[in-house]
Amino acid sequence: MKLSELSIPGLFVLESPVHGDDRGFFREWFKLGDFEASGISFHAEQANLSMSARNVVRGLHYSLAPEGQAKVVTCVFGELDDVIVDIRVGSPSFGRVEVVHLAQDEGRSVLLPAGVAHGFCVTSEQAALSYLLSSPFNAPMELEINPFDPEINVPWTISGEPVVSPKDQDAPLLAARRDANELPRFN
Repeated sequence: MKLSELSIPGLFVLESPVHGDDRGFFREWFKLGDFEASGISFHAEQANLSMSARNVVRGLHYSLAPEGQAKVVTCVFGELDDVIVDIRVGSPSFGRVEVVHLAQDEGRSVLLPAGVAHGFCVTSEQAALSYLLSSPFNAPMELEINPFDPEINVPWTISGEPVVSPKDQDAPLLAARRDANELPRFN
């Protein structure tokens, strides 16, 4: 597995071979030994799967769990654009947005460091995102930022009207979370 750091500290694109034939394909999308060989520590505490239709926008979600919550995400069906926003107070890349296209057969995954906001939008008819979490879901610690916040200005790649949950649509803006001291700190 090849790990390439992006412009946000601690954010990596992971590339693994895809072995395909007339039956379909196979790939390893997470291998702890490859992380450790690169000096990255990641311990999975929970695994989630999300299935969504075209033009669904999910996020921007983040966790204030005291132990932090890193994620490893991959697209296991369809195609989507994964969105990561650095909202860690004190980070040299605070406010930076990275978009990584993920598709079921392209062999890419993303390692997100604790403290960044995460979202995605579906660009195929349907898509499934699978992700590993370094800490379990903790409802009081899970927060969201409006995915259409003009300060963040995410370049969502949807082809029609976005489909968004009421919770995400009504989420506070980044400035409100900052003013309420509800953002993680950069370590």
